[in-house]
Amino acid sequence: MNLEGKSILITGGTGSLGKAITKYLVEKHPKIRRLVIFSRDEQKQFQMSHDFSTKKHPFMRYFIGDVRDLNRLKRAFQGVDYVVHAAAMKHVHIAEYNPTECISTNVDGANNVIQAALESKVSRVVSLSTDKACAPVNLYGATKLTSDKLFVAANNVRGENPIKFSVVRYGNVMGSNGSVIPFFRKMKEHKNELPITHPEMTRFNIPIEEGVDMIFHTLEHGIGGEIFIPKIPSYRILDVAEAIGPDCTKPIIGIRPGEKIHEEMITAADSLNTYDLGKYYVILPNKVSWNLEDYLDSRNGTKVKEGFRYNSGENTEWETIDSLRLKIKNYLDPNFVC
Repeated sequence: MNLEGKSILITGGTGSLGKAITKYLVEKHPKIRRLVIFSRDEQKQFQMSHDFSTKKHPFMRYFIGDVRDLNRLKRAFQGVDYVVHAAAMKHVHIAEYNPTECISTNVDGANNVIQAALESKVSRVVSLSTDKACAPVNLYGATKLTSDKLFVAANNVRGENPIKFSVVRYGNVMGSNGSVIPFFRKMKEHKNELPITHPEMTRFNIPIEEGVDMIFHTLEHGIGGEIFIPKIPSYRILDVAEAIGPDCTKPIIGIRPGEKIHEEMITAADSLNTYDLGKYYVILPNKVSWNLEDYLDSRNGTKVKEGFRYNSGENTEWETIDSLRLKIKNYLDPNFVC
């Protein structure tokens, strides 16, 4: 994707993904015009500005703001070409305890991003979703499903505006803030104990670099209204614990409120509108404004079988204890030893 002279804004840009996108752009696209890190946490912006300084990288901009504030978003979006919407309340149990705050950020904030983009000269918006948005059983998932629906539907109200809204949905990002691998590593160091919520629990697993690649694939190839889903392996929570702390105790503590044993990314009901594009699946709207046959031909896409579903417990690709250790070493910590 040619990004020379382009301006990109990331909401929630001080998070794990925002930093990974920034690293990718610094290394691969140093001739971008501007990269705006939009977030409400001034301390994280201060810390990030030391890693990616405006002096060393003149295109960097740090913009304090909250997606709940529409006027601030409108100001930030001026002159921006591409928006990656990553801002969200993400912790399931915190959302359950603070439901109105979660709705304000994940639903109202998503709608504000859409409105600001429509009123600016933004050409493409990619929103980050989660496997928890598929058949949600917790508030976090329900708000992200609502957000997904808003971004897909935004393509219906753009009028003559050529802007495109798309969604990427994937599972646990390996090593991201609050995820299980850094949590287990910390627990191993301090307590030599790895708490297991349920011995049969599984999750999808994607390295953050692959998540970044998927975002830019969507920015380049998305035509608006798609939900892109990667083909990625699953892991068993007990295998993660064994990979990190084979000698640690592993007490069973029970599932937390709002958790599933297995996560889904495509339900059987979704299969009616789901297509296999090779590296990714894509869920399309019920009605599309383009020629579906041309879309599939240009992407070598095929319809999945009716009733197809994609969940972490029935996945055909699995991480092993050894592969998890190798990925931790390759992606997170070259000095990692179990």
